[in-house]
Amino acid sequence: MESGAARIKPADRPIFERSAAARRADPLFRAGLTVLAGLVLVLLAFFFVFLIVKARPALAHQGVFSFVFSNDWNPSKDVFGAWPLLAGTLITSATALVIGVPVAVATALYITELSPARLRQPLTILVELLAAVPSVVYGLWGVFVLIPKLRGTESNVADSLSFLPFVGGNVAGPNYFIAGLLLAIMILPIVSAISREVISTVPAEHKEAALALGATRWEMIRIAVLPYSRSGITGAALLGLGRAVGETIAVVLVIGNSTVVGKQIFDQGYSLAAVIANEFGEAANDPLHAGALIAAGLVLFILTLGINGLARGLVVRAERRQGTRLPPPTETAAALVTPEERPA
Repeated sequence: MESGAARIKPADRPIFERSAAARRADPLFRAGLTVLAGLVLVLLAFFFVFLIVKARPALAHQGVFSFVFSNDWNPSKDVFGAWPLLAGTLITSATALVIGVPVAVATALYITELSPARLRQPLTILVELLAAVPSVVYGLWGVFVLIPKLRGTESNVADSLSFLPFVGGNVAGPNYFIAGLLLAIMILPIVSAISREVISTVPAEHKEAALALGATRWEMIRIAVLPYSRSGITGAALLGLGRAVGETIAVVLVIGNSTVVGKQIFDQGYSLAAVIANEFGEAANDPLHAGALIAAGLVLFILTLGINGLARGLVVRAERRQGTRLPPPTETAAALVTPEERPA
């Protein structure tokens, strides 16, 4: 019986000897992919132009600088200052990064480097299941569980750390911190998944070289894993930030919907996405109000593009700084040797 390899027949003629009709598929395939990639850019440009056109009446009425940086959002008086909304978006997203990224990276490190092999797949599935929970469920959980359960703890923290800036004072029910905490949980799956994939690409010889010289697990992670994965983890964190910036329903339910910039993290606030979701229905018959909400969407769109551009820039910068590859294992291992132990 012939083997599988013996049954494979080579092509009748080399590719350069085939007819033009036989070689036509490759150029057509390339052209089709080019068109599809171009359509993505066209769609992005269309969104940008559409938002500018629809937001122009509100921006002309309020002024671009006044719209972005004035501290008064009052549609009943045709006054639209989006700074409280922008500030709320930035505060809650930054809170989500501070809380969520360390937990996500630690989770990825544990699953990849420390977890028993039989637990890796179940743990991975459990973490990824967090992404399957609808945002409205997170919001309801925040309203009925987090807000009442954490209010006492928030009051204690506000009293104990009142000497810190942006901490202290009375604690509102819905507030920036609760919104940031929910967003941290929501971005955890995507940051953890990307970090886990990046960490798993660390060459085994670098880790083995560190362990061979007597490094502990933490030392091996610090000198071999994290430097190699830094650019990917940075990109994952900023991708999670982009996810947090655009979140709507969960934030609407737990941020408090106050059009005044809070003086501390436990005050009520608002966000760009939340105000669009809350007010777009009542603005349907008011072109100026609708234009202001679309202008808020334009600010959110530009903010998201800026975050993604920053993420790309940081990744490229990190790659240029450390090169496209890690130093040889001998150099990685040499980092563990103290000056006294090095040969003269």
